Amino acid sequence: MLSFDPRNNKERENYKLLIGSIVPRPIAFVTSIAEDGTVNGAPFSYFNIVSSNPPMLSVSTQRKNGEMKDTARNIKENKEFVVHIVDEQNVEKMNITAASLPPNVSEIEKADLSPIESEKLSVPGVKEAKVRLECKLEYSLELGENDSIGTDFIIGKVVQFHIDEAIYENGRINHETLGAVSRLAGSNYAKIGDVFSIERPK
Repeated sequence: MLSFDPRNNKERENYKLLIGSIVPRPIAFVTSIAEDGTVNGAPFSYFNIVSSNPPMLSVSTQRKNGEMKDTARNIKENKEFVVHIVDEQNVEKMNITAASLPPNVSEIEKADLSPIESEKLSVPGVKEAKVRLECKLEYSLELGENDSIGTDFIIGKVVQFHIDEAIYENGRINHETLGAVSRLAGSNYAKIGDVFSIERPK
């Protein structure tokens, strides 16, 4: 087995080891509002559940050359954002929003996504997602080493769930009709494949 000390690797080498090993990763499509009112949207695969009581989730946004991404800056300033689950029907449009655009250019418009008003936030969501989670900022941490911030770690509390009726059955979400898409390494994505069950020991 090969062994690597991350302190001896370049950041890009550590990145490749992480995204190649930790797979599949769920993808959050996050909408936020800039100071000038521009609605920004971007996908993030450094994303997961933090807690169900209260319902919380996390999104990490990697900085480039120390520069904070629009999404992180908007969330820190406005304390609100909407998370959408990327699925087979919307993945192409969500991918368009990954382009590096100026803060005053809306990725939502570029990808021809349809804004939809939120119930409890000023930040809109997009109609194309089957799952939409309205979130308020709970915690924000700046992570890095040697006085260099490399990541903005955001924890949001879900204040409203929006679930497409077509995927909701008997109080549960049907993973087949949701059709969530996950991120692998490079340009690779994955669909839900074979599913198997293992009972937890008592």
